[in-house]
Amino acid sequence: MAYTFSIIGCQHAHVGIFIQEMLELGHTCAGIYEPDNVALAAHFSNTYQIPVVDDVNRLLASDVDLVGCAAINNEKISIIELCEKHGRHVMIDKPAVTNREDLQRLEAVLNRGAIQVGMLLTERFRSSLYTLKQIIEQGQLGRVLNITMRKPHRLTPTMRPSWHFSKEQNGGIVIDLFIHDFDLLRWLTGQEPVSASGYMAKSILPEHPTFYDRAGLQVVMDGQVTAQLYADWHNPERSWTWGDCRLFVTGTQGSAELRLEGDPFVSKDDLLLVVTHEEELRRAELLQPPSSITADFLNRIEGGTGVITHRDIWLATKATIEADQEVQLIHE
Repeated sequence: MAYTFSIIGCQHAHVGIFIQEMLELGHTCAGIYEPDNVALAAHFSNTYQIPVVDDVNRLLASDVDLVGCAAINNEKISIIELCEKHGRHVMIDKPAVTNREDLQRLEAVLNRGAIQVGMLLTERFRSSLYTLKQIIEQGQLGRVLNITMRKPHRLTPTMRPSWHFSKEQNGGIVIDLFIHDFDLLRWLTGQEPVSASGYMAKSILPEHPTFYDRAGLQVVMDGQVTAQLYADWHNPERSWTWGDCRLFVTGTQGSAELRLEGDPFVSKDDLLLVVTHEEELRRAELLQPPSSITADFLNRIEGGTGVITHRDIWLATKATIEADQEVQLIHE
């Protein structure tokens, strides 16, 4: 089936994943609505020959089947509700909400089930993480005991919009970045988080008093898997990548390390290393996921079972909001 989609809110380049995959699947974009970030909207317009429109209602018309949204983080829930009102399915970039009140609004939409809501939790659809998931499920590492995720990010403050530095608008480092980590913890272990404690630290940009640049969490899952999550906005400007992101899994029979941006002296491709009691260190051959995140979302719209469901979006978002409320704030 061929769909017509639109973009309402184009504040982050994440939405480009949705645009590109929809077009590659043979669907048509009716237009982009973004009154503030004109440059990014123009970029996608020029790249994909998509019109930029100034009337949001045009992009909710009867000939539009679904919407992609990368609005300012604390404005997404209103767009989700607007899409529900018009009966339009919606794919958003992360995070969906930035506070507990809006979490309740999101829960209400998901529970009503009038539309399908997707989120660009793209990590599940990376070949390296998909392969790691298969290795865990096959028991190659034994019983998983601990997972550690390290995700530094390049900041480049002059390239960021002002809302990025606002806790109210952006949600902050825990909500903005750890949503991926909580989703991966649930997906890789099949367990639910029961506790998360940690910190958010501020050491830069005093002109943005609510912007915190480092965060760390200790997480316990309901099956006793433990986890450490760390993220920061301090990846060096001269780094070979936007972030040297790594993931470590410890099991009773082996361990794995995933270098999501590779090794600059070997390859910039994802690098998955595995070692067990029976097998020496090896580089795992990566498997391709059965679908893209956008194809998975369309499958849900058509009545199929998605890799990412409303329950996944809800539980990962809930865990992130709750963790944000528990952290200790550190100021240098």
